[in-house]
Amino acid sequence: MAMTGASGADYGLRLIQLLIESGVNINLLISKPGQLVINLETDIKLPAKVQEIKKFLSLQYRAKENQLMVFGQDQWTAAIASGSGVADAMVVCPCTMGTLAAVANGLSSNLIERAADVSLKERKLLILVPRESPFSSIHLENMLRLSNAGAVILPPNPGFYQKPKTINDIIDFVVARILDQLSITHQLIPRWGKS
Repeated sequence: MAMTGASGADYGLRLIQLLIESGVNINLLISKPGQLVINLETDIKLPAKVQEIKKFLSLQYRAKENQLMVFGQDQWTAAIASGSGVADAMVVCPCTMGTLAAVANGLSSNLIERAADVSLKERKLLILVPRESPFSSIHLENMLRLSNAGAVILPPNPGFYQKPKTINDIIDFVVARILDQLSITHQLIPRWGKS
């Protein structure tokens, strides 16, 4: 999982929490702008160093030992930088348009972009959650290119049929869509047509 500098840090943090609660092992990548956005948008103040982030988030979300691994964006020796160490799935949430464009064009200039590129080339599930509005033609062309390459483009567009009462209800709607794509069972929101 990766978090970049787009607004919407709460989506990514809630996803981390629920993945940990579901027993999923996570390789987490947070860009420097992503760290800044987390610090600006949430009550969480992440430490600067990767190992301190791992300890902080593991404690925050009660991760089991080594369930959560955190890597720096320039940590090229991470297993996820190689096809022989590719993850089963990758989610970039939130995803900047810069990251989306880099992945769409195979730039791989940091570990987030490289891990996404590896996911595509190894035909693994890649979910991008672009938090931008409105989309330019360039954004849409990059999203189409990624969709054609097998990525899932999942903008955080909440539905309101469940009558959300809090911001957390809206966040959970979007995170539920991500968990559905990952085939992870959840009870976050009622299914359409069911109460």
